[in-house]
Amino acid sequence: MALPSGQSFTLASFDEPGGGSYLLIRSSFREYCPVTKLYVGNLPFTATDEAVNALFSKHGTVEKVSLITDRDTGRPRGFAFVEMSNADASRAMQALNGTDFDGRALKVSEAQERERSGGGGRPRRY
Repeated sequence: MALPSGQSFTLASFDEPGGGSYLLIRSSFREYCPVTKLYVGNLPFTATDEAVNALFSKHGTVEKVSLITDRDTGRPRGFAFVEMSNADASRAMQALNGTDFDGRALKVSEAQERERSGGGGRPRRY
């Protein structure tokens, strides 16, 4: 079996007391994932998944579009995440950042992992 380039594995063999053994295979594939998630801000509230997909598809293959909505009202929040291959994402980011989309200047950048907070968003009362 051939491994994809850029992917690494760690192998370790363990012997169980009583004669059994097993092999542990750990992959670092996540570090070399060829997909980039883009943040797309300042979207008009009328934007749809299909419209965002069509816009980004001009610059490469779109893997996934996630238009973010308010969890209580279901209304769009004005931003989305678009997943594309690394090369396509870079091209799309350069081409679309600052461009007009239904009267609004888009803000396109690489998405940043959000730091998880420990609570539900409300301060504790003591």
